[in-house]
Amino acid sequence: MTPANFDTLKAGDSIEGPAFAVSRESIRLFCDASLDYNPLHLDDDYMKGDFGKTNFGGIIMHGMNNFGLITRMLTDWATPAGAIHRRLETRWLKPVKPGDTIRPAGTIKAKQTTAKSRWVVVDVAVQNQRGETVAAGEAMLEFPVK
Repeated sequence: MTPANFDTLKAGDSIEGPAFAVSRESIRLFCDASLDYNPLHLDDDYMKGDFGKTNFGGIIMHGMNNFGLITRMLTDWATPAGAIHRRLETRWLKPVKPGDTIRPAGTIKAKQTTAKSRWVVVDVAVQNQRGETVAAGEAMLEFPVK
């Protein structure tokens, strides 16, 4: 990944994060880190049931894990340039299950210079190995004036 450089960034430029292989162990580790032990993430028997019109067919990864992967991608890209990750909003679109491999990516949507700072808006998404978008949203980064 090429590090961010505010002066040369333009709408349409892309950012790609590392692939993440989802396993039962990675889900359990996220349970421990987040203290979120919801049976959605741990209990196969519980997940055999229906949730309204939804049946996941097995345990699923924490949606917040998508947040973490997007944040890692953005900070790996922007922090070396002195930028600060200021905002992230996403929607979870599809469940992620053990055995999936997911990867975050972003596309520069806009950049703006104000009297006090410089801003970049990035459309972000996480896709699985089948090319399905499992999470999507928008992030904002600040590139302080030097």
